[in-house]
This record gives sequence, C-alpha cells and structure tokens, in this order.
Amino acid sequence: MSSPPPKPVVGVGVFLLKGNKVLLGRRRTAVGYGTFALPGGHLEFGETFSECAAREVREETGLEINGAEFLRVTNTVLSQPKPTQLIAILMRASLADADQAAINAEPDKCDGWDWYDWDHLPTPLFPVLEAAVLQGLNPFPPK
Repeated sequence: MSSPPPKPVVGVGVFLLKGNKVLLGRRRTAVGYGTFALPGGHLEFGETFSECAAREVREETGLEINGAEFLRVTNTVLSQPKPTQLIAILMRASLADADQAAINAEPDKCDGWDWYDWDHLPTPLFPVLEAAVLQGLNPFPPK
C-alpha cells in the first residue's frame, strides 16, 4: 500500500519594513535550513491572511504590527528534505511601534532576526523569498 501524495502547505510570509530594510532570520528547520527568510508560518484554519501575519510575527519575533497588506502569492515546490509544495501569501506590514526590537522567540527554529538592506540581501535566501525577488517583487510602497 503506497502513501498518499503530499498536499500543498499554505503559509504567510511578512515583509516587515523599516526604512530601506527588511527583517529576516536564518532558518534552523529542516525545510530551508540555513537560508534567510521572512517571519511567517502556516495559515491556521479560519484565519485571515492578516490575522496569520500578526500572529506569526508576534510568535516568532515578539513584534506587534499595524495591519498587513497583501502583496503576492508564490507557488514553490521543494524536493528536500521531502517533497513539499509551499503556497506562500506574501504580506507587507509596519511595526506598531518603531522602537520595538525583535527577539528570537523560537531559537529552535531561527538563529535570530536582523534588518537587511533591500539592495544587499544576505544569501542564501529561503526559496519562497528568492522566487519573489527573482520575479521582481519590491515590498516597499511607491513613493
């Protein structure tokens, strides 16, 4: 008897912006280990994208955000460590208080958070973020 094929996973990634910088953390989980990623995570049943964005940012970084605005959906298939199809809802948000500092609330999942200049992003990027960047996504609002 064979196992059923994997099902797509829906997640929300949040571009937290400060000046020309974006908040990224280096992943410690099996999927995307060692890559730099946005705060975010799995969409829970019944949640709106904005609710998921606020919850995940709070759980991972301790930061509070002002709403979240939809930017794009990505569809990324990864082969390692196991076949995974990630449907990522990418959102943009600002800090509720610009003086807040990110904490590493999940050290088993992330090495820590830091602000990176959009024009000089660290590498390697998490595949979902890398795909969005290669597609020309600019998370900053038009001036």
